[in-house]
Amino acid sequence: MSTYIPEGYKSLLSVYDTQKAIGLMKRLFEDRLAAVLNLHRVSAPLFVEGSSGLNDNLSGVERPVDFDILKTGTHAQVVQSLAKWKRLALKRYDFYPGKGIYADMDAIRRDEDELDNLHSVYVDQWDWEKIILPENRNLDYLKGTVMDIVGAVCDTQNTLLAIYPQLSSVGELSREVSFITAQQLEDMYPALTPKERENEYTKEHHTVFIIGIGAPLKSGRPHDGRAPDYDDWSLNGDILFWNALLGRAVEISSMGIRVDPQTLDKQLTMAGCDDRRELMFHKMLLNGELPLTIGGGIGQSRLSMLMLGKAHIGEVQASVWDAETVAAYQSAGIMLL
Repeated sequence: MSTYIPEGYKSLLSVYDTQKAIGLMKRLFEDRLAAVLNLHRVSAPLFVEGSSGLNDNLSGVERPVDFDILKTGTHAQVVQSLAKWKRLALKRYDFYPGKGIYADMDAIRRDEDELDNLHSVYVDQWDWEKIILPENRNLDYLKGTVMDIVGAVCDTQNTLLAIYPQLSSVGELSREVSFITAQQLEDMYPALTPKERENEYTKEHHTVFIIGIGAPLKSGRPHDGRAPDYDDWSLNGDILFWNALLGRAVEISSMGIRVDPQTLDKQLTMAGCDDRRELMFHKMLLNGELPLTIGGGIGQSRLSMLMLGKAHIGEVQASVWDAETVAAYQSAGIMLL
C-alpha cells in the first residue's frame, strides 16, 4: 500500500460540490466525446459468461471475479473491460464504418497490485468502440483519434473552469499531444522502469501518447502488459496527462486499433495463447465475421481527479482501502468516499 498526501493539500470543492462537479463533468465529456467520434450510447453488461471468451484478460494474470448462476448452471465473470463485447455488439447493431458506441463500464480488479492515489479495486470507465475501414488501420488514423479525445477532455475542462473558477489552480490541460513509441522511450531512458520513463517524458511534454503497448521491446520486455486478442500491438497506446499535484504521469486511456484476423493469429501465438482459438469470440474474429474497429477505455474517476484537483482517487469514487490510507486521510481532514 502506498499513501501519499501532497504537502498543504486541501480539496478545492466541498464534498457535495465535488459530487455535483463530477456529475456535470461526466455529462459534458460524454456529449463531447460522442460528438467528435460519432458514438451512440448503449447498455453494457456487468458480467459475461465465462466460457464465451468475451472477458478481457488484461495482462493475462489478473483473476476475474467469478460466480455461478443457480438457474443456468453456468459460471459468469464480472467484466474486466468491454473490449471484446463491444466489437460483437457492433456486429449485432449492424452499424456502418465511422459509427460507434460507448457505454459505462464498472469492473472489480481483485488482483490490483497497487492501491494508491491512482489505483483502486473498483474501476469505472467509458468504454467506446467504432467501426473503421481497412484503410483506417494506420498510425495517422490512430493519432487523429487520440487528438479528438484529448480535445474533448480539454473542452470539458474549459466549461468546468467557467462554472467552478476555484478550479483554475489545477492548471489547464495541454491540447498539444506528444507522440512517442514505447521503444523510443526505452532507448531514451534505458536505466528506468517503464513507469519512470512515463513520468520523465510526460513531465516535460504534459500530454503524451505512447505507441506500441504489449509486444516485447529490444530489452525483451514489453512496456506494459496487454492481452493479445483485442489491440493490435503496433497500432495501440496510452494517453497520459501530467498531474502537477501528484508529480506524476496519469494514464487516462488505454486504446487502439483492434486486431484483424491476421494480427490476432500472430499475437495469439506470440503470447502462447493458442488455446483461445476455440472460444466463440476468437473463432468469429479469425473467420472474419466481426467488423474492423478502433476502441478503448477512458477512466472516469481518473479524469474526475485530474479536472477537480483531487489527490486521491477515493475522493471521487467509493471503494475499499487499507486502514493506513483511511487513517492518514482522516487525520488530514480529507474524506474518502
